[in-house]
Amino acid sequence: MVSRGKHTKGKRVNKLELHVRNPHRARYDFALLADSCPELSAFIQLNKYGNESVDFSNPNAVKTLNRALLNHFYGVAFWDIPPGYLCPPIPGRADYIHYLADLLAHSNNGVIPRGRGVKVLDVGVGANCVYPIIGHQSYGWQFVGSDVNPVAVATCDTIIKSNACLKGNIFARLQAKEDKMFDGIWNAQERFDLTLCNPPFHTSEAAMVGENQRKWRGVKSRASSDGAKPTLNFGGTAAELWCDGGEVGFVSRMAKESVQYADRCFWFTSLVARQENLDAIYRALKEVGARQVKTIEMAQGQKISRFVAWSFLADDQIDFWQDNYWQS
Repeated sequence: MVSRGKHTKGKRVNKLELHVRNPHRARYDFALLADSCPELSAFIQLNKYGNESVDFSNPNAVKTLNRALLNHFYGVAFWDIPPGYLCPPIPGRADYIHYLADLLAHSNNGVIPRGRGVKVLDVGVGANCVYPIIGHQSYGWQFVGSDVNPVAVATCDTIIKSNACLKGNIFARLQAKEDKMFDGIWNAQERFDLTLCNPPFHTSEAAMVGENQRKWRGVKSRASSDGAKPTLNFGGTAAELWCDGGEVGFVSRMAKESVQYADRCFWFTSLVARQENLDAIYRALKEVGARQVKTIEMAQGQKISRFVAWSFLADDQIDFWQDNYWQS
């Protein structure tokens, strides 16, 4: 059983290593990836160290690399997203899923619950559907992905229907209430073992542009000579990149809404990009009466990221959940 304390924090031994079960820990084998996705060959080039790579500043190269990774490692034959939509780095997304599996295992005598009996809600799934793909293909979990953007939901539906391994296991739902995370998505009597979320990071478009300019300042780019804006190689629509209050505002609103579903979810979770935002989020969770709060640190490329998890379940509810939902 997990510790029933108010707040705990988990740290990595080696902060730059991905999760031990993450299949993307090794250097990319571009020959194998190109076998899975022949169109990747056009983007493969030698970097300054003489190693095969792709130009990660090129959005088309990044999208094609993602397509190859999802095919090779997760058996997804078709994957595509519209131009301008978030194209996330697969290794970091996989880490979140594997640490969520550990979180469930800590609540289940060290055994990861697997199969369709484990139900997960991805709040803001986006057009890419990456978290549900990795979670289902890695652990057999059933997913619901919600989004306020009809194009994103339709794109997810296309990805799901185009891959037999995903049909009947992942479901995309349109969130018609833009100010809500769960209300309108969470069906009556529906239970989720986990919720996950990659919240909008910035407080506004102006803040995002300023952050991006600082990121690229002093870095050579094709756009620097003519004053054009640097390209966001990962893309992203407005709802994916900024919101009122940034990630603190988003997660705080999610915490308040989660109270309504307190006994129908084991762990609510959300990524938190900036460590300095944790204290404000902890205060929000204390205000809503979360019984357990955990912060799990992860490697995200060359930096450390984290997610916060909270639960309202009492001891007897935890025991009931384990005995009735996670026993194979």
